[in-house]
Amino acid sequence: AQLFFISNGLSVGFASIQTLTDKSTGLKKGIKGDLTTLRPTIMTAVPLILDRIQNAIESTINKSRFARIFFAIFFSQKKFWSYYGLDTPLINLIFCRKFKAALGGRVKIIACGGAPLSPETHQFIRNCFDLKLLQGYGLTETSASATIMSLDDTSVGFVGQPLDGIQIKLIDWEEGNYKVTDKPNPRGEIVIGGHNVTNGYYKNETLTKESYKEENGVKWFLTGDIGEMFPNGSLKIIDRKKDIIKLSTGEYISLAKIEAELKKCPFIANVCVYGDSSKEYVIAFIIPNASHLKSLADKLSKSGLSFKELCNDSEITAGVLQSIRQIAKHSKLHKVEIPNKIKLCSEEWLPENNLVTSALKLRRKNIQDFYQKDIHLMYGNEHKP
Repeated sequence: AQLFFISNGLSVGFASIQTLTDKSTGLKKGIKGDLTTLRPTIMTAVPLILDRIQNAIESTINKSRFARIFFAIFFSQKKFWSYYGLDTPLINLIFCRKFKAALGGRVKIIACGGAPLSPETHQFIRNCFDLKLLQGYGLTETSASATIMSLDDTSVGFVGQPLDGIQIKLIDWEEGNYKVTDKPNPRGEIVIGGHNVTNGYYKNETLTKESYKEENGVKWFLTGDIGEMFPNGSLKIIDRKKDIIKLSTGEYISLAKIEAELKKCPFIANVCVYGDSSKEYVIAFIIPNASHLKSLADKLSKSGLSFKELCNDSEITAGVLQSIRQIAKHSKLHKVEIPNKIKLCSEEWLPENNLVTSALKLRRKNIQDFYQKDIHLMYGNEHKP
């Protein structure tokens, strides 16, 4: 993608999540962020970055009753007219311009991929910044290409239609109860075919045979992602086989689905849900939102504690867990999907410590290994590593 832009005469800049905006934690006071310096017109981002931008805006707005009312009025109007594909020049001038400055003032398109983007965040970013937010889908094994939304697509929750020359089909996954005969739309494991599919995994014949198939001269890759195909050809990612576990009660739960809902909690900057198949409940490891955690500390008369001390405080943890349960209930999660216990983590999850990938995806096994002692304590002495 970088070479495509460069070969067409466009400048390409690189940013870090620690220095992205003027208020990023990796910058000294008064130093401008990457977006303010580069002033891009097209931006790529993973959902976690957009989630953090939304959380930062909402934290600022919630400090003032007037700001909340002002925001609610203009945001609802922007959302209404944008749904019908209509421009809102007056709202853009009064409302959106204030937000656009945080991204450099010139961003027109954000391309998002690497993980599911919640419909709420999609709607929020698109309307606050008055831009096109396009979700795409693809994997390294398919040369990073499969689907992308069109510029005039005003829907949310979808990853668009297949790109030219790329074939997509769904196959039954009996264990997860996803079938191509499901109503109202077919559901199943996403299989991608075409010249974009790679030859296999380097020096891993076993995994290559499991994931790659060839039919009638077409090479296919079994993604492990579960999708739903809609009548207009748009694809929606609804689950992932590797993120589904079976609890001791016999119920299957999706870790990624739970995480997506829990991220709506203002106390959560990032979360990893863990489940032991020999137990009947799940637990969660949480990177807290520092500003919201501080607000909770002030309410509980614990403002003198450091961030690490707050994360280890039982009252603070109980307050966050209570908020999580309220969000889970509102999101209609089942009882077995709601974490029974949580741990607030004071350390950052970064590619440098191998707890997330360079695209900020969770490395579940690494997180499990890192917090093994905590897992043992949270599940009790019966836990089997």
